[in-house]
Amino acid sequence: MDATRSLPPYELLREIEIRSQTKALGLPQQIEVRRTWSGIGFRLGGTQLVAPMGDVGEILEYPSLTHVPSAMTWVKGIANIRGSLLPIMDLSGFIMGNPIQLQRRSRVLVMRRNGLNCGLLVDEVMGLRHFFEEEKVAIAEGIAEKLNFFVDGAYRQGEQNWGIFSMRKLAENPAFMEVTARS
Repeated sequence: MDATRSLPPYELLREIEIRSQTKALGLPQQIEVRRTWSGIGFRLGGTQLVAPMGDVGEILEYPSLTHVPSAMTWVKGIANIRGSLLPIMDLSGFIMGNPIQLQRRSRVLVMRRNGLNCGLLVDEVMGLRHFFEEEKVAIAEGIAEKLNFFVDGAYRQGEQNWGIFSMRKLAENPAFMEVTARS
């Protein structure tokens, strides 16, 4: 016969409480929650950059293009992407004056910003990058001078700096919107 059945209700509850406390697991460890920022990492020449997730609609392999007559040299052409025409711009050609040499890793970032849709040819896409907010630095070290205007700070992970590329500054740049070559 169980000895706890003969106890008065208050004593029975006290006995259950004691048994529960001796067999209870400890509280889970409190995990520190750290705020993160995510973006699409890419390489332009020897510089690693990251663009905000919301500004990159998709990533494409270099598509077949139709040449645009009388366009600036950094305007690569127009691509038909699933029935929509998309202008493809050489980002290095525009900013640095050095066109990208197409390679197997070259990709096109589709920029969608305030009604402006265009493809930006970059040397390589390095995928989704995650950064902790405390890794953010105001000044992007090691960024080419011509890129500085388009970079809003950086994230530093170990020895690597990732400049935060501003699609907004690119889209609002009057020179980027002027695609017709002057004769």
